[in-house]
Amino acid sequence: MSKIKPSRQTISENPHVKDSKHYPQSGFGEDVGVPSGRDVEWEPLVDYRRHGVSENTIHGAVSWCHGDDIFHSFGGNVWCYGRSMMKPFYVKPFVEKLAGLSIEEKAISVASHNGAAEHVRAAQSILSEGEWGLMQTPLDLPLVQFGRQVRRPRRWYNNSSGHHAAILRGCREMGWNRAGYTLPSHPVFVAFKKEVQKALGPDWKPKHIARDGDGLPTVALTVSDLAKCYARLAIERKQDWIWDAMTSEPDLVGGFNRLDTTILKSCEGRVIAKEGADGLLGLAIEHKDFPKGLGVVIKIAHGWNPQATWYVARSILGVLGFDLRNPYPLNRQKAFIVEGSIPEAYRAKMKKEATWDEWDANRDRWHFDPEEHEQKFGGEFAWTQLKSL
Repeated sequence: MSKIKPSRQTISENPHVKDSKHYPQSGFGEDVGVPSGRDVEWEPLVDYRRHGVSENTIHGAVSWCHGDDIFHSFGGNVWCYGRSMMKPFYVKPFVEKLAGLSIEEKAISVASHNGAAEHVRAAQSILSEGEWGLMQTPLDLPLVQFGRQVRRPRRWYNNSSGHHAAILRGCREMGWNRAGYTLPSHPVFVAFKKEVQKALGPDWKPKHIARDGDGLPTVALTVSDLAKCYARLAIERKQDWIWDAMTSEPDLVGGFNRLDTTILKSCEGRVIAKEGADGLLGLAIEHKDFPKGLGVVIKIAHGWNPQATWYVARSILGVLGFDLRNPYPLNRQKAFIVEGSIPEAYRAKMKKEATWDEWDANRDRWHFDPEEHEQKFGGEFAWTQLKSL
C-alpha cells in the first residue's frame, strides 16, 4: 500500500491566509511527516455505561501533590494553560493592598462568576465609577440567566470582571500605571510569575505565554506543576485572605450549579476549588493525612466538561472523607470512575463510595430476558401473543 505524503506547507507559508506570517506553524506531523496529534497518553477517567455496556469514555489526567512531592499521577504529565484556575496567584501580589476590601469584593476578585446581578454588583464596587472605563474584559453575556434574558453584552458580565477590577484596584494602590495592565510586559504579570516561582522554585520560567479568554496572559504548565501550585495554596491558607474569602462567599466564586461553588459549600472550609478553562479543576485541601498541604488537579482531555469533572472530584473528595453531592442524573446511564485517578492507598475507601448516581431499577432498566422471550414465543415478536399476557 502506498503511503500518502502529507503537504509540507504550513499555516505560516499559506499565501491565502491573511497575515499568515504571524501564525505559528502547524504542529500536526511537522517533524515526523504524518499527522500525529498531541503527544499525550491520556487515560480514561470516567466511563458512562448503560446496563453494563460502555457508551462514552472521558479521558484526562489527574495529579496529586503533597507539599512539593507529586506522589500520584495518572494520565500523563500533560501540558496545558492554567487559565482561570490561576486567578488566586494573580491576586496574591495585591493581598496586603486589598486587605481593606469587603469579603464579597475579595471573593469576586478570584472568581469566574456566572454574571448574575450579585456578581456584577460586587465587581463594580471594587472600583469608583470613574475607573470603570479602564477595565479591559471582553464584552460578554452572563453564563447563566434566569427570567428576562440579557441580550446586550457588557464587560461586567464577563466571568472575570471582578478579577480585572481587583487587579486595577491593586495597581492603583501599588502606584503602577494601569495602562496596558493586560500585557505580559506589565508589572502585574511580572508579579504573577514571582508567585508561581514560590510554588515551583526560583529556576522556573514560563515556556509558553498566551492570551487568555479574558485578555490576561496565561502560562503553560504541566498538570503536576498546577498541583504543586494548589498544594502551596493549602500550605499558605492562613497567610492571606484568599482561602477565607473563597470559603466564606462560595456563591460569588462561581454561582448557581457551578462545580467549584458546590465543592466550597460541601467541604466546610477545608477545601478551596477553582475551575479553569479548558477542562481544569484545581483543589487545595486541608487534610490530616497531608500536613504539608494537598493539591489535586483534574484535566479533561477534550476540554470543558463540568459533569465528568464533577464525578471525578466526587470520588477524590469522597475517599478523603468529604461528602460532595451528586450532579444531575445521567439519562439512563451510570458513571464509573477509573480507579487510577485515586492513589493506591485510598482505593479500598473508593469501594465504599458510590461512583454512580442513584440506581432506580424501575426507571433505568427493563425486566426483559431475551432467552425467556424466545422460548415462550418461538423467537418471533408476536403482538397477538403479547397482547394476551
